[in-house]
Amino acid sequence: MNAVTEPETLSELIADCALIPANLQAENVPLPRVTAKPWQVDEACHAQVAELDAYV
Repeated sequence: MNAVTEPETLSELIADCALIPANLQAENVPLPRVTAKPWQVDEACHAQVAELDAYV
């Protein structure tokens, strides 16, 4: 039995990724049915970072 090891180089990682079955690859994953609402900054969020430049 072969032990599973983490890839140690980029070429090993690429080789491992090439072994992913086609039905699990990203282009075959279905799109989500519901889209998230656009994120908006409200006054409370803005107030938390309003004076951020003073700390940087």
